[in-house]
Amino acid sequence: MSTKAKIVIVGAGPAGSATALHLAQLGIDDITIVDLHGFPRDKTCGSGLSPRAIRTLEQLGVWASVEPLAYPIKGIQVTSRDGHQAYLSAGERAQAAICLRRDLDHAIHKRSLERGVTFLSGFAASTPILRGDRWVGVRARDGREVRADWVVVANGAHSTMSTCDGPKQSIHTIMGWWQGVEHRGHTVEMIWDDLTLPYYGWLFPETQTRVNIGITYEDDRKRKNARRIFTAFLNKHFCERLRDAEQLGKWKGHPIVYTYRTGALWSPGRVVVGEAGRMTHPATGEGISQAMRSGIFAAEALADILSGVANEHDALNRYDRRCAKAFMPSFWVGGLFRGVLRTPLFDKALAIGSSPRVKSAMAHVLAHM
Repeated sequence: MSTKAKIVIVGAGPAGSATALHLAQLGIDDITIVDLHGFPRDKTCGSGLSPRAIRTLEQLGVWASVEPLAYPIKGIQVTSRDGHQAYLSAGERAQAAICLRRDLDHAIHKRSLERGVTFLSGFAASTPILRGDRWVGVRARDGREVRADWVVVANGAHSTMSTCDGPKQSIHTIMGWWQGVEHRGHTVEMIWDDLTLPYYGWLFPETQTRVNIGITYEDDRKRKNARRIFTAFLNKHFCERLRDAEQLGKWKGHPIVYTYRTGALWSPGRVVVGEAGRMTHPATGEGISQAMRSGIFAAEALADILSGVANEHDALNRYDRRCAKAFMPSFWVGGLFRGVLRTPLFDKALAIGSSPRVKSAMAHVLAHM
């Protein structure tokens, strides 16, 4: 009922698997990942990979395995709240991609196992094992334990093991899948509408014939009806295109937890990565890029500690600073963008931004926000 590891990672999504893989790449052995689910497994998500996410997958050496499974994106069709539309492209080369989380997560996970990482599925991590105030392992609901020198918390928005214990800022999503919806190939559609402001709705093409349509919206007081809002959004923007389309499965939703400022992401024996640390973009809801990048930063900090390059305090304070430097500027820009969406400025920019140079610049900003 009890096993031992040098490092145990709670959660085998992009954050946890990226941490494990990069640790192995840095020569650290005896790593165990625990997760409730086995692989491959489905995950409700828009499945968009930003340019940053693709660069991170390249850094991890996984993009070559993911790219054949992904649908390349070359442009963005934007609709403003007043109905202005523009097709924005940064060039003929694909800048982003759509990859089902079932495929993306499994690709990173497989690569970590190939590097010698141990995986325990069916492990519902519930409580930390403590020695004083230091984390020395995790315990599952069924009584199994993994004791370790270090615990990496990577189990997402619902984590009860995070260092982030303040009030949660969250947004909500609901989405569905359809076959046979008319759409422009290799193009993401983003629609800002009063139904969802300051957030948006989308159409993400997953293949030439299958699309993911969804919305994200705020509901801090939990008073809104997701299905009612989504139905109104679909009737307003997709009624004709969905008339002869085939819906695949049921609508699904999930919360997204975000922050404008990361706090302390560690305590003695514990390091928090990804959405468990609320490192999700407050304007776009993107979390995959930050999940993997924070996992890389955490792996490098732990490798420094284990190799004697730095002590725990210095290495993990540097980890905090790296996450803040990497993510906070973009999060603040996202906050400003949310404010702009409540004014006529975005509509006016689409209305007058007819030159290719302006459109390319706008596409670059949206893709790299």
